[in-house]
Amino acid sequence: MRGAGGRRGGDRKKSVLKKIKAGLQFPVGWIARYLKKGRYAQRTGTGAPIYLAANAWNEMQVLELAGNAARDNKKNRINPRHVLLAVRNDKELGKLLQGVTIANGEVLPNINLVLLPKKTATSESEKVSKSPKKA
Repeated sequence: MRGAGGRRGGDRKKSVLKKIKAGLQFPVGWIARYLKKGRYAQRTGTGAPIYLAANAWNEMQVLELAGNAARDNKKNRINPRHVLLAVRNDKELGKLLQGVTIANGEVLPNINLVLLPKKTATSESEKVSKSPKKA
């Protein structure tokens, strides 16, 4: 017994979501639908929505970490400084954006150990002798 288009009748395989195939959290099928509906191009490749979903996941991570940095600095808005702090303090994002310069992000707070004053034995003994006497 043959079905339409030469297929045999019988049990079908269970469908697997594209986001599960790609190992992503964002819905790849939705993004594909919106790419087609938006008419950004006449044709859309199968890898385009997967790439956009992966990129959206990275953006979400950066925004979450930048929001945490803004909250740590008691600010309500995320500015480029918070984005820089979030990216540079995260190991994976720092490696991904290693050669990227973030405008108005400034630099990470860091003092080289060579520039700090050296601790000597005489300064420590002076601190001990200057302690107040008990009555």
